[in-house]
Parts: sequence; C-alpha cells; structure tokens
Amino acid sequence: MLWRSSTAHNRPPPRRFQLLAIKGEAKAVDPIFRSRKGGGALDVSQFRRIVYAARRRAGLEQKVSPHWMRHAHAAHALDRSAPIHLVQATLGHASVSTTSRYLHARPTESSSFYLPD
Repeated sequence: MLWRSSTAHNRPPPRRFQLLAIKGEAKAVDPIFRSRKGGGALDVSQFRRIVYAARRRAGLEQKVSPHWMRHAHAAHALDRSAPIHLVQATLGHASVSTTSRYLHARPTESSSFYLPD
C-alpha cells in the first residue's frame, strides 16, 4: 500500500499515489494512450477521432480537440499552482516563456491583494 489515511475518515489517497498505483511497470517513455492494434502509441489522427467522438457522445457544442485538451491541462495545472517548470517539461516546451502563455489573469483576482494594507 502506498498511502494510508492517518484519520478515521475514508478519504481517497492523494492523486499522485493513485497515479503511481495505476502506472504499474510503465516507464516514462511508454505511451499514455495505446492502440488496440499492437499496443503501440496511438497516432495523432486516431487520437483526434477518439476526442471528436467523445465530444459528440457528451453532447458538447463547443469545439474540442487534442490541442484544446493540452491547453486545458496546462492552464488547470498552473491554476492549481503546479510549478511552471514542471508544466514546461510535461508539455515538452523548450522555453518557459512558451509555457507562460497558459497563465491567465482572472477578473476576480488582482495583484493588489498581495500589497500591504
């Protein structure tokens, strides 16, 4: 067991431990999405078809694409305080300035909150 709650509550383990349990024997270079035919990595067109079909089944009106999913992953990770260098490495960006494009200002947030009263 990788994790055990120290309280009597039945809380789920942190996601990192859930992911480590799922990972099993997979290596860092192994594909995340495997093809049903041969078990190799899905190619871009296969992945795109899967994403578009899932969008239709979910009844979503807005456009969804693999790139949109990549953008959403980066934006949400940064919104949840993931280190920008980790997101940069995950996305394979050569420069942190490319990754910084995923940082978004929120209308309800202001840098003035960080200034002394």
